[in-house]
Amino acid sequence: MTVPEALTLFAVMLPLAAMPSASVALVVARTVAGGRISGLFTTLGIVVGDLVFVAMALWGLSLLAGWLGTLFSVVKYGGGAYLIWLGFTLLTSPAPAAVQPGAVRGASPLADFAAGLVLTLGDIKAILFYASLFPALVDMASVDGWDMAWIALITLVAVGGVKLLYVGFASRILAKLRGVVATDVPRKLGGVVMMGCGSVLIAKA
Repeated sequence: MTVPEALTLFAVMLPLAAMPSASVALVVARTVAGGRISGLFTTLGIVVGDLVFVAMALWGLSLLAGWLGTLFSVVKYGGGAYLIWLGFTLLTSPAPAAVQPGAVRGASPLADFAAGLVLTLGDIKAILFYASLFPALVDMASVDGWDMAWIALITLVAVGGVKLLYVGFASRILAKLRGVVATDVPRKLGGVVMMGCGSVLIAKA
């Protein structure tokens, strides 16, 4: 993989990762609900999901993904239901007594990670996207282990870096909101957004 190919791939993936999407909404919602740690683990789940799709595309498994369409539909329904449940728990759980930034927790780091992962794995079209993107930008005939590692690193930086920026923005906005509105308001807003993400995922199944 040449340097121009790597830079071109990064330049293409970066704006796509920054576009408003369900994953961006989820990152913001988790950050609002539980602070930067929640946003960080949600971002990690999204990145891992993307890396799974990258590996499948590089190893020529996009055809297999088509054969497993039913399985991916199950993942979509299950993932959507899980996100709706997380959002529902935020809406129905009692407000915390303290109003310290970062003290509001709607789920554990593992749940945050799982939310990002299931949302990403529920988008089967991402495999086809990567499978069509890589041949256009990279000489697939000469891709070796090092090239795969570089592509994975580019995906990590482009997707993960952009989502972490959203975490930072959401955290700054939340810090200002805490001074003028009740802590319970942004937490419930995060629950509504999360339920919306789950509903969209199920609707696309």
